[in-house]
Amino acid sequence: MFILPGMELIDTHTHLDDPSFTPDFEQVLARAAKAGVGTLIVPAIQASGWAALRQLCQQHPQLRPAYGLHPMFMPRHSERELSALAGWLEQGDAVAVGECGLDFHIPDPDRKRQQQFFEAQLELARNHHLPVIVHARKAVEQVILTLRRFPGIKGVLHSFSGSRQQAERLIDMGFMMGFGGPATYANAHRLHGLIAWLPVGSLLLETDSPDQPAAPHRGERNEPAYLPEVLLAIGNLKGIAAEQLAQQTSANARSLFNLPATSVH
Repeated sequence: MFILPGMELIDTHTHLDDPSFTPDFEQVLARAAKAGVGTLIVPAIQASGWAALRQLCQQHPQLRPAYGLHPMFMPRHSERELSALAGWLEQGDAVAVGECGLDFHIPDPDRKRQQQFFEAQLELARNHHLPVIVHARKAVEQVILTLRRFPGIKGVLHSFSGSRQQAERLIDMGFMMGFGGPATYANAHRLHGLIAWLPVGSLLLETDSPDQPAAPHRGERNEPAYLPEVLLAIGNLKGIAAEQLAQQTSANARSLFNLPATSVH
């Protein structure tokens, strides 16, 4: 585990409410803090987890919740839960709506229903003046076309895998792109080229833990303490010192998610 003393990092996408973290949750948080990860955004994936996520974030103020309905789990979602999302957002603790979006990679995706739920969540985000955390797998173009119908909304496409041209269109709409473990993979040449070009003001760091671990941890459970490895890989790709990149990406996250200034002790 890399430790970067004195740097403040923000993990903009981690599923710390996942059961895989239950046995050593406090140790996971301690390792993250030691690695300089001071704020962690935890997006929900289904309504059944909203209450536990809210409680978790209330108990640990460094965790900030987002509430949404993930497109990979459409059979678990109902229209009633979609309607209930508005009430959850009205409580005022959410930093974003999500994880929402489109996933056309899964077997036999229900594209029409995914689209319906995505658009409904975008409307809720706009009504509550919140950014969105967007999942887009094999669906970046359709996501962009959908976002264009909701002018003024902002957010992040997490684990971005689109093209430079698609990134340019998203930036023009006020969106950022999140990158995690795949940025550290030696053979991810297309992704490396995109990251090297991407304006640093449009870049966010994430782990997507427990999934998508950095190269040194392939096959292991991912966790927020590994975020400095993503920072170093991206800094090398862009020719930017780690401290400068940490400051900029944290500032990006604070701006997008309306987070208060924090510091690592």
